[in-house]
Amino acid sequence: MNISEAIRTRQSIGKVTEEEIPVSKIEQILEAGTWAPNHKMTEPWRFFVLRGEGRKVLGEALADVALATAADPSSPEAAAAAEAARAKPFRAPVIITVAVTPAEHEKVIELEEYGAVFAAIQNMLLEAHGLGLGAIWRTGAPTYHAKMNEHFGLGAKDKVLGFIYLGIPAEKQAPQGKRKPFGELTVWVDEAGPLRK
Repeated sequence: MNISEAIRTRQSIGKVTEEEIPVSKIEQILEAGTWAPNHKMTEPWRFFVLRGEGRKVLGEALADVALATAADPSSPEAAAAAEAARAKPFRAPVIITVAVTPAEHEKVIELEEYGAVFAAIQNMLLEAHGLGLGAIWRTGAPTYHAKMNEHFGLGAKDKVLGFIYLGIPAEKQAPQGKRKPFGELTVWVDEAGPLRK
């Protein structure tokens, strides 16, 4: 599969089997992430590979966030939400938690560190697709909660940016996705002067 084909045919695949993923394939995906562009070669990404019982780390983090954000943490509804959150990581045999640890350097812009890690995530998703694996990048408000950092041993300036759920696709891939034509979202600038809508 060439790069153009991979970009255009990759899809988020949330339904996967419990079949184990070989470590060699997981390592290939992790390495792909490390080839993302990053200013000053800060390599601000951090990866946590959760397998087997290790997925409980994320489950407990999600449960803690659910309780911390509940209107009444002692209510049966909050307990049910926490229990549902604990089960979420068991939707895939492998989850790669991806975080950013921004470098403290006068010439490094923190926002660009985030951009580098987002680029790493895209590399990883494309690599997983090229390996025939199903993958989905899951995020949402609990991802960025302070309790998530606590569970993954991250510092105050660090941030979890998402979870890549990996597995063997459980269903035949859906038809190719659609995007707006790039022309609708592009302005060509060939001469100097102010740009206006």
